[in-house]
Amino acid sequence: MRDKNIIWLYLFLAATIADLAFLLEGDYTTRYFTKPLILLGLILYFYQITKSISSTILTKSILGALIFSWLGDILLMWPHLFVFGLGSFLMAHICYIIGFRFAQDKIGRLDQFNFVKSFFFNLPIYLAAAIVFYLINPNLGALKIPVIAYIIVIVSMVATARERFGKCGSATFWQVFIGSLFFFASDGILAINRFYSSFPESEILIMGTYAIAQLLIVMGIRSYLISKK
Repeated sequence: MRDKNIIWLYLFLAATIADLAFLLEGDYTTRYFTKPLILLGLILYFYQITKSISSTILTKSILGALIFSWLGDILLMWPHLFVFGLGSFLMAHICYIIGFRFAQDKIGRLDQFNFVKSFFFNLPIYLAAAIVFYLINPNLGALKIPVIAYIIVIVSMVATARERFGKCGSATFWQVFIGSLFFFASDGILAINRFYSSFPESEILIMGTYAIAQLLIVMGIRSYLISKK
């Protein structure tokens, strides 16, 4: 039987394609309608497929991450609301961190955690974040503290996704981890474009990697839920 909830994924796909098309045409006015529809499609899809387990921390945290991301998308359409958009996405990443921790079979105890091993596995992520911060730091001004806080949280989100390795199925791990990397890349491009050096292709790259990131994360959590049935 065909999954009737797939209609919301079609909405996500159609909105993403339309938004990218308007970006290519430089039609930023119409994007006020298409951009909010991107995450709305994923929110409705995830809500529908998790109705039966809506009270769980995993479901609430992932849905919270999607809703905060949706608010961030809307707020970032107005440049003077950038700091509020940043705050919304910071909350989204915190929700994802919580969700990723619960979307695994072995959560583990803190006293059993190998910090040295984890540090070296996550070192490429730390270095990439450090390079981005080095480039944008001179132009941050009053936003330096909020941006530092944001970088710490998004790095933690990616690291949490990576640390699911061996604690969940292969499909759910790779979907969530690659999705988190795309999210990291999207935010890195946004930061470089805004605070270091703007370039024409930035908006396409930002939205393209962002849409892929959110879809992969949702599909990865879906894969985990299916494996638990």
